[in-house]
Amino acid sequence: QVQLVESGGGLVQAGGSLRLSCAASGSIFSIDAMGWYRQAPGKQRELVATVTSGGRTNYADSVKGRFTISRDSTNNTLYLRMNSLKPEDAAVYYCYCNAVIRPGAASAGYWGQGTQVTVSS
Repeated sequence: QVQLVESGGGLVQAGGSLRLSCAASGSIFSIDAMGWYRQAPGKQRELVATVTSGGRTNYADSVKGRFTISRDSTNNTLYLRMNSLKPEDAAVYYCYCNAVIRPGAASAGYWGQGTQVTVSS
């Protein structure tokens, strides 16, 4: 199994910055991709940004130019640097990992417990 633990959320004023972290641990053979999703009250969970094992990144249009996703492959830690935060960015942010836990096994998706980001106006 793979365990994902997010950290770095909190309360920030509009225009401020935060950096989220996600530490992956457990029986990991390889990681195909990791990403950040978010869910605001009353809304569906939505993709924020992803990064593949090859380093390719993708961003939601709403965060492009403000957020930066990165991954430290040496310790399987994912980061999300959030700049110029807006009240619309307030949500619970979830870490996602698509991983293979043993050779020959199919990949599977894993989720963290989430970390709250609150943006004051």
